Amino acid sequence: MDARNLEDQDAAPVQDWASITTVLDGGFTQVPDTGGPNRFTTWLVTLNADGAPHVTAVGAIWVDGAFWFQTGDPTRKAKNVARDPRCSLSVSAHDFDLVVEGTAEKITDAEAIARVAAVWAEGGWPCEVDASGTGVTAPFNAPGQGPPPWFVYRITPTSATSVTAIEPGGATRWTF
Repeated sequence: MDARNLEDQDAAPVQDWASITTVLDGGFTQVPDTGGPNRFTTWLVTLNADGAPHVTAVGAIWVDGAFWFQTGDPTRKAKNVARDPRCSLSVSAHDFDLVVEGTAEKITDAEAIARVAAVWAEGGWPCEVDASGTGVTAPFNAPGQGPPPWFVYRITPTSATSVTAIEPGGATRWTF
């Protein structure tokens, strides 16, 4: 992994990737009405067929060193990722803003899907693995996802950029 300071003129320190993953490993929720620094929204950017960005809020989670999201096959993000897996995901935490760039892959491994579904359920979204073992289902989902099953995607990061919101500040970019 290569890490570099993006603000050389200020001589800000290079942030340690572990300081980011420690916060992400601690978990965060997107459950409505949780408020404060525990309320995160993650934004996913995929590429439309014409190359234009498509940005949408997703219920992403951080598990095993990667971000995961779910969506239905008829959604634009699913169609975009099937055509071109390049994407980015951003989240604003209490101490930093983070953008992760990488590729999204539809996961079909039943064990991985069950692990991620359990994390979503622990976080307040009562999903479970569907009968096929390749998707998830729940009593509700975000509008526009289409009917269940919804499919699970893992983002494999190629780079990440963090801008710190606490002293001493700074911006760091990691290339994996």
